[in-house]
Amino acid sequence: MFRLDAIPALELQETADGVTVAIPILPSGVNALQATRLQRRLVTDLVERIAPEKLLLWYYTPMALPFTRHLSADVVVYDNMDELSAFLGAPPRTLALERELLRRADVVFTGGHSLYEAKKGRHANIHPFPSSIDKAHFGKARAYGGQEPADQAGIPGPRLGFFGVIDERMDLELVARAADLRPDWRFVMIGPVVKIDPDILPQRPNLHWLGGKDYDELPSYLAGWDVGVMPFALNEATRFISPTKTPEFLAAGVPVVSTAIRDVVRGYGQDGLVVIADTPEDLVLKAERLMTAPRADWLAAVDRKLAADSWDRTWSEMNAHIRAAARAASRPRAARSEEVAADAARL
Repeated sequence: MFRLDAIPALELQETADGVTVAIPILPSGVNALQATRLQRRLVTDLVERIAPEKLLLWYYTPMALPFTRHLSADVVVYDNMDELSAFLGAPPRTLALERELLRRADVVFTGGHSLYEAKKGRHANIHPFPSSIDKAHFGKARAYGGQEPADQAGIPGPRLGFFGVIDERMDLELVARAADLRPDWRFVMIGPVVKIDPDILPQRPNLHWLGGKDYDELPSYLAGWDVGVMPFALNEATRFISPTKTPEFLAAGVPVVSTAIRDVVRGYGQDGLVVIADTPEDLVLKAERLMTAPRADWLAAVDRKLAADSWDRTWSEMNAHIRAAARAASRPRAARSEEVAADAARL
């Protein structure tokens, strides 16, 4: 975070779960190189202050390498959730930094099977982990008896809903056309608008852009939807995504129509748990059928699918891979420091 006349520091915040979040506070106006150098110093000071017996570096983005590559870790994890280089506004260095991170990583996780297939030839210890599900949380929507959110309560039905980040991955033309085809339906769109101009969002009397909501609020919104929609564009930014909201919709008991995202088709569409649509006309026709279709057998199939999924199981399997990688990385931190320094010098 950038603040006027700030003295560079890490602002430490403790979460209810016992996680310490360190937020770099930098003075406004510093350039990218200065920001990297300042963050490098702050991270170094933090690690020295903590003085851990074991140091694990867990990367969600290779863009963190410039201020952490000097650290000699016992284990390096690259949790590759998306093909970040394909996102709108991705820094030109992303691919080069990812190549470096893949060399450094002891274990790599991918956020879905499509991404795993694209990256599996680039690392010897890589494993796919599609999004799991907090079934209890989203399951509240199935028998929700609380008050409906004020900004949704006045919207008549039938309602079709989406929740998630609204960015270049959404097919806004499809959304607008679907709303035009069914002016008596209401499309409820929840989520922050990121990386695109809010002014380009299509405006219709039956299109409701409600903005971002807290995680805890989501079941109360989903409880009032007849059908869930995942109107993703089919482009480079969505080629490898495995949307977390797919199992979340299902846990909430909301039938879903999605565009043909590969991991959705293979993970849910082929089993009949999610309906796939290719065009706005196809989307509204299939949504219409879902509104009147019996749900008992579908819900039973959903519950069988989700029974094997949990974040606890996901973490248990990840942890096993990390521990195995730690055992395989027999060289202690001190013995690896020369290699790290040489790699950093080349870059």
